[in-house]
Amino acid sequence: MPQLLSVNVSLPKTIDYRGEMVQTAIYKEPVTGPVMLHKLNLDGDKQADLKNHGGTYKAVYCYPHEHYAHWQQELGRTESFPYGQFGENFTLSGLLETTVHVGDIFSVGDALIQVTQPRVPCWKLENKMGVHKFQKQFAKSERVGFYVRVLQEGLVEAGQSVTLIEANPQKVSIHAINHLLHVDQSDIDVAYRALEIEALSPGWRGSMKQLIKKHESRSA
Repeated sequence: MPQLLSVNVSLPKTIDYRGEMVQTAIYKEPVTGPVMLHKLNLDGDKQADLKNHGGTYKAVYCYPHEHYAHWQQELGRTESFPYGQFGENFTLSGLLETTVHVGDIFSVGDALIQVTQPRVPCWKLENKMGVHKFQKQFAKSERVGFYVRVLQEGLVEAGQSVTLIEANPQKVSIHAINHLLHVDQSDIDVAYRALEIEALSPGWRGSMKQLIKKHESRSA
């Protein structure tokens, strides 16, 4: 049974990035007890860069705990990563990119969430990890996690089960759509199917349309 292992939050903090003072909320820390999940974020959590983060379609970032061991070995780290290491709000088990589909609806605690898109890593993750070019390394690994929107607000808590309520009929996995955009653009059928999913975020919807347009122009 998929499970919510940890709920992680952070308010924006000011850091020194290459001599410039910038704000980021990527330094998530686990919280204990019930936490209220709202339409745009969790209690105690906020996004610093609302142009690229947050909003209805990126209210909560989820990351599979199964990937922690991969990154510990890949980066040669001897100490285990703490929950929230990758800036995720929900550290999950049993929900991988290959099995989670855009548009799938899950219940957790009193809340209902719906998958909207894969994560596109930014420089803030690279800075937090302290690894040169980690942004590209993370994206290339295709272990990127996914975002969800909140269909029903409610209390959530670490240790709760995450239950699939409704599987999207298009069956476009997070891995498939991410692979299409960033790795191999040959399976254009994925883009057509993705556009049939109402829950697909506007940004990824635009990217799928561009891929189709590019494909059609080549076929003409």
